[in-house]
Amino acid sequence: MGTTWSVGAVVPPGVDEAAVSAAIEVELAGVIAVFSPWDRSSEISRFNAAPAGVWALSQAFWTVLDASMNLADDTDGAVDPTLGALVDLWGFGPPGPRIGSPVPSDEEIAEALTVSGWQKLRLNRDARGAMQPGGMKLDFSGIAKGHAVDRVSAALTRLGATSHLVEIGGEMRGAGVKPDGQPWWIGLEEPPGAPSSRTVAALVDIAVATSGDWRRAFEHDGRVYPHTIDGKTGRPIDNGVTSVTVFHASAMIADAWATVLTVIGPEEGPGLAEAYGLAAQMVVRTADGVVEHLTPAFVAMMDEDETA
Repeated sequence: MGTTWSVGAVVPPGVDEAAVSAAIEVELAGVIAVFSPWDRSSEISRFNAAPAGVWALSQAFWTVLDASMNLADDTDGAVDPTLGALVDLWGFGPPGPRIGSPVPSDEEIAEALTVSGWQKLRLNRDARGAMQPGGMKLDFSGIAKGHAVDRVSAALTRLGATSHLVEIGGEMRGAGVKPDGQPWWIGLEEPPGAPSSRTVAALVDIAVATSGDWRRAFEHDGRVYPHTIDGKTGRPIDNGVTSVTVFHASAMIADAWATVLTVIGPEEGPGLAEAYGLAAQMVVRTADGVVEHLTPAFVAMMDEDETA
């Protein structure tokens, strides 16, 4: 899926380390088989290439699609699983960077928008199916890595490795504590020019996801175009948000909300995150420099760490 992964786990007595490694590989292979648009035989690639019609979906596909659509409903499409055509158009999908001008024309964007938009996707919940209207391309880049983290974490727990740290493409989930009683300490990703010093967090049965405009982007005529697409405009975001970090029990939900807040932007994002009780940090570039917004839940987590 175009990224790296790492797992640290305390293997319980009587469990073969090879079995743990095999279980991790099985989960990752399962995620790729369903969600990787780079694999032409994956379920998402088959749906994207399918003619118009209703298509039955696997349970894994349905779980992530349903979560994405529910969040799209709640946030007016700030996270949108139907933007694959736009992702490809801007050079962030499997076709790779654009040849020639890296910036699509208005006509190309308008054409891609005709087959994009979460309102155009119809779900059949009774049959666990989705209507392919024809030409629509799904893309789960804003949620699939978090889902993969949750799956690997659950597999380790089933094997009895209840103390572990799973990281896939920067999204992480920590469970339990190490044999010495220490939690899984991680350093939060900070964008260039961040106003605060590097933040260290203890992941104990919680996940964290960070969306940043420095991860995947290209520069053209002095402007940086990040990989996060705003479904309303069909263009990469240009709202000053450089980084969003979200803590949640589910890595999938943390991943999705990091995308939501990145798209919604600095004016409405902090209030929305607070309304949903999210522990979130938003870093924004302004004319006066880089500023940081922290939700009350995020501040409360910092206070707990300081008194621990």
